[in-house]
Amino acid sequence: LKKKFKSLFGEELEVVRTHQQQENLKFLAHFRKKFIIHQGKRKRLKGQDSNRVEFYHLRSNGSALCTRLIQIPADATLLNSAFCYILNVPFNNDDETGIVYVWVGSNADAEESRLIQEVAEEMFNNPWISLQVLSEGEEPDNFFWVALGGRKPYDTDADYMNYTRLFRCSNEKGYFTISEKCTDFCQDDLADDDIMILDNGDQVFLWLGTRCSEVEIKLAYKSAQVYIQHLRVKQPERPR
Repeated sequence: LKKKFKSLFGEELEVVRTHQQQENLKFLAHFRKKFIIHQGKRKRLKGQDSNRVEFYHLRSNGSALCTRLIQIPADATLLNSAFCYILNVPFNNDDETGIVYVWVGSNADAEESRLIQEVAEEMFNNPWISLQVLSEGEEPDNFFWVALGGRKPYDTDADYMNYTRLFRCSNEKGYFTISEKCTDFCQDDLADDDIMILDNGDQVFLWLGTRCSEVEIKLAYKSAQVYIQHLRVKQPERPR
C-alpha cells in the first residue's frame, strides 16, 4: 500500500505508519471522536459468526480526541458504571435484524452518553434493528444479560483513570532520563529494553524489560521511591 501511494504522489506524500491503539492526535482528529476498532477480519464467509453478539466499549483517556469505540468480549464483568457501551444482539442468524442496546453507566459522562447514542444510530441505521437506550439498572433479562453470558458483578467506578500515569526510564541517550507517556497509553507502550513506572492511583509498579541494564534498574528503583515520597506530599489522601 505504501509503494502504491508513493507511485501516485511521489515525494509530495509523507507516509506515516501507525499501529493499533498507538494512533497520534493528528490521526484521531480526522475521525471526530468516532474512531471504531472491530475484532476479527474485515471479510467473513457467509453464515460464519453471523449470529455473534457484538459488544463495544467507548472510552477516552486523557483527551476527547483520544475517544475510541473498541469491540471487546461480550462478558458482563467488563461493564463499568463509569462508561458507556453498545451491545448488538442479532436475531435468527441474521445480521440484518436484532436489538441494539446503548448502555449508559450511572457514573458515565453526559457527553459520552450523547456521543455513543449518535455512533450507535450511524452504525446500525437499519429499520429492522431496534435501538434501545438503557440507563444502568434498567436492563431486560431476556436479551441483554443473556447476550453477556448472564448477570455478573462488575466495577462501579473508574476513579483510577484520574490518577493513572506511566513513565519510561531509559539511558539510551547516554544518560538516565524519565519521560511520561501520554495519558492514552496501553500495553504496547511497554519496551523490553527499558523500565516503566506505572502508578494506578493505589500502587506504584516497577516493570523491568528483559533487556534493561542493572544501572537502569537501580536508578529506576530510586526514582520510584522519590516519586512515592512526592505523592505523599502532593496527594496525602491517596497514599501509595
